[in-house]
Parts: sequence; C-alpha cells; structure tokens
Amino acid sequence: MVNEGGGGTRSRKASHKNVPSSERDDTGTERTTEEPSCPNNGTVEVEHIISRKLELKKKAEHLKANLMRQFDAQVNEFIDSLIEESASLSSSHVNTVFQLSDKEKSKLRHTQQSQGQSKQFVIRRSLLDDLFEVNHIRTIYHMFIALLLLCIFSTLIVDFIDQGRLVLEFDLLVYAFGQFPLVVVTWMGMFLSVLVVPFVLLSGWASVYTTSNHGTLWTVLAGSLLLLYQGLCLGFLPTYVVLKNSLPPASCFILILEQVRLTMKTHSFIRENVPKVLSSARTKTNSVAVPQLNQYIYFLFAPTLIYRDNYPRNPCIRWGYVATKFLQVLGCLFYAYYVFVRLCIPQFHNISLQLFDLRVMVLCVFNSILPGVLVLLLAFFAFLHCWLNAFAEMLRFGDRMFYKDWWNSTSFANYYRTWNVVVHDWLYYYVYRDFMLMTQKRFRAVAMLFVFTVSAVVHEYVLAICFGFFYPVLFCLFMCFGMVFNFVLHDQRKGPLWNVIMWTSLFLGQGVLICLYSQEWYAQRYCPIKEPSFMDLLKPRSWTCYPQSNAAVGAN
Repeated sequence: MVNEGGGGTRSRKASHKNVPSSERDDTGTERTTEEPSCPNNGTVEVEHIISRKLELKKKAEHLKANLMRQFDAQVNEFIDSLIEESASLSSSHVNTVFQLSDKEKSKLRHTQQSQGQSKQFVIRRSLLDDLFEVNHIRTIYHMFIALLLLCIFSTLIVDFIDQGRLVLEFDLLVYAFGQFPLVVVTWMGMFLSVLVVPFVLLSGWASVYTTSNHGTLWTVLAGSLLLLYQGLCLGFLPTYVVLKNSLPPASCFILILEQVRLTMKTHSFIRENVPKVLSSARTKTNSVAVPQLNQYIYFLFAPTLIYRDNYPRNPCIRWGYVATKFLQVLGCLFYAYYVFVRLCIPQFHNISLQLFDLRVMVLCVFNSILPGVLVLLLAFFAFLHCWLNAFAEMLRFGDRMFYKDWWNSTSFANYYRTWNVVVHDWLYYYVYRDFMLMTQKRFRAVAMLFVFTVSAVVHEYVLAICFGFFYPVLFCLFMCFGMVFNFVLHDQRKGPLWNVIMWTSLFLGQGVLICLYSQEWYAQRYCPIKEPSFMDLLKPRSWTCYPQSNAAVGAN
C-alpha cells in the first residue's frame, strides 16, 4: 500500500506498471485503486485522447452541416411563405373591415392573381456579400488577389528580362477599348431614343385607347411604330455603327450588350403597362394607368429587366461600398488582361501557325480550360456581383439577388436558373410563361426549346458582331449539349457526384469556347480574304488556313 503525498508521486514516476494507490471516500474509509498502466511514456493514452478528439470533431462537423442545411431550408421556407403572404392579402379579411361591391371584389381578385403570378421584389443582399463575412470564404477571395499579384510580377519580370525595361503600356487594353468616344456618343443616342420613344408611344396610345372608339386601329398603329423603332433605331443602327467603324472587341461588347439590355427593358416596360391600360379601359376609370417619367428613368438604370412602378429601396447609400465595387471591377479587368497576355496569346499565336489536326485540337482544348474558367469566374464576379451591386447601391435598389448559389448546382437545369437570375427572370416571364399562356399551358417541352433557341441566338449574335466573324460554337453548345444536359442532368440529380459532373462539363465547355474562338480570331488575321463571298463568311477560316499561307503573311 502506498500512501498519498510526495512519496506516492515519486513511486508512480519511478514505475510504468500498475501501481496501487489509496484514496479516501467521503466517509473517511480508505479504499485501494489501481492506476492504469502507461507503457511507452503514456503514448497509448495520448493516442487514445487524440483519436477521441478527432472522432468528436468529425461528429461536431457532421452535426454542424446537418444543422446548417436544416436552418437554411427552414429560412428559405419561411421567406417564401412570407413573400406569398405579403403578396396576396386575404380578401376575406379585407371584406370584414370594408363592405366592397362586387365590381371592387372582382378587381381585387384580379390584382391578387396578377401579383401572385409575377416576380416579387424584396430587400435582400447578394449571396457573396453574405459569404464574404465568413473567414473561410474570404480567404478564397484573398487567394485570387494573390494570384493576380503573381501574374503582375511575372509579367513585369519577363518583360524586363526580354526588353531590359519595365513595360507598362497595356497595349491589349488600349486596343480592346479603342474608339471609346464613338461608343459613348452612340450609347447616348440609344439611351435617349429608348427614353423618349417607348414612353411617348405608350402614353399617347393609352390616352387615345381609353377615349376613342377606334382602339384597335390605334393599337395596331402604335404597335407597328414600336416594332419599327426597335428594328431600325435600336436594332440596325448600333450594329451598323459597330460594323462600319470596325470597333475593337471590348467597345463592341459595350454597344451590343447595351443594345440587347435596352431592347429587353423596352419590352418589359410595354409588356407590364399595356395590361394596366386595358384593365382601365374595361373598368371605365377616369385615370389612365400610365407610369410617370421618373419611374421609367429609374427602371432604365435599375439592375433588373422586370418593370415595376416601385421597387423596395434601402434607406441610404454607402458610397464606400460603391467605390469598392467599382475598384473590384477594375481589378477584374486587369486580371482578365493578364490572363490573356500570359495564358492565351502566346499559346494561340503558336497554335495558329500549326496544321489543324486532332492532336492540336485536343491539346488546345485542355490548355484552354484554365484561362476559360478564370474568364468565366471574372465575368461573373465583375458584372453580376460588383457592377450590378454598385448600381443597386447608388439607386438604393433593395433586391440584390442577381444570382444564386449556381456553384452548388447538381443539374444544368438548376445552373441555368441560378447563374444569371436577372436574365433568367426575363426569359421566364416574357418568353416561357407567355408562350405557355398563348398555348394554354400545353407544349411545355416546346416552350423550353423556344427559350433555349432565343437565348442561343442572342448569345451567338453578340459574339458574331463583336468578334467580326460567324462561328456558331456557342450556339451548337447551347442547342445540342445544353438541351441534352438540361433533360439528363435534371433537378432530381442530387449528391456531390452530380456537382462534379456539372463542373467537369462546364470546364470542358469553357475550354472548347476559348480554343475555337481564339483559333478563328487568329485565322481571320493570318488568312484574310479581300473580297469574301457569302459562303466565305459562313465557313470558319481556321479550317482552311494552312501554315504555308501563314508563313507568307508573316514574311510580309
């Protein structure tokens, strides 16, 4: 028996075997206990404690993930129910307070039905703004900044070694945004025409339609004038300016994308207000339901393509937030510049001097995946997050859900809905839903095909005008693989494996786009045709541009 105290302590330190020790309970009775053995200086016990800690940590992480999923689902369900309740107030509750006539009840039901079927705007932040408050997510953002700094340093060092001086000319950016004053003048003309013509046509038609007996005639006349304006002034003239002056790519993208944006906004403005005028004419109300000019101007600048007379607004403007977003857009612009300078131009300049075969094609696609993915992420972050949030903040626009968590998509159907919510809402409400209404909610597959066709045609139109050649790679990816993946990788596909498949397909698609469009870009310059025929414009130049002709052009 070993007594308690220093002697017992020395005895336990001196031996690694089980050592009996005496303890006293609350009654003072001495009882003997045997301490567990600690061979190898306690390594077994330490390993056991560490394994227990790791096991508890895994259980805690698993429990945390489950709790977060349940919390996210409950919050989404609560917000959805709150929006539905706020959008559709019960008419029975209203009737208990006010005695409404049958005509007023019918009007109230019609208003509630139209609100329930339309997009509801609520005050909410962009998803990345919430995620960047988490240290783990913000670290990924810091990693991209570090990568940008390394690209800048490597470019400066290589230029200094090759030329013996620092090259800070940014020739590619200067070329891409060339003839910028012409771009500004053309945009001003487009914007002023959109500001005046649709608003005047709607106001004039509304005032005449509600008071004249020849409403159908005035409707046909106003509709014809609107279509003529959209086709000639908003459609043909900007495209003519781009092609006539051979604007460089970035300047082309500014004008053509603004052309598409203003066209979609004009359609939404007319589409949302014409039913109000028709309803006013049916109910014989004295006031014409035409929005005010300041409401229309706000809509033209607001980061949405769905018109409303009023939007939820934030109480103040955070100018520091606006400056940060514009600086991030500028940073993404320089990031894209270094991606093209370091990863694209050297590769495709050399590939264009080689014979087009399967080996070159495969290597080109896989070498283009990294720059393609970087360009995709930069375009998403610069435009859908930074640019739209900057304008939303300046306008105090409350609904900042310009995108959803598309990176977690396990199906291409969900990816198409969450990648660009702004454009998706316009396609859903004005293309898909209107098509379903015209066909009495039949032919759902045909409606989806029609939406894909419209989106693919517009995307290909933008690329063809901005690049200066017709090469329908994106159109084929949209209509072939996009449609197939939309039905094969549908919403019932769940789990991490399908997310991996989605990302793999997205990576390969970006590699194909960057590779083929870059090859065609250089082929158009290495093998020019002085007087091309119509078939020469449709046939890809990269298929017939051989190294012999390239060498001749390079020698000249």
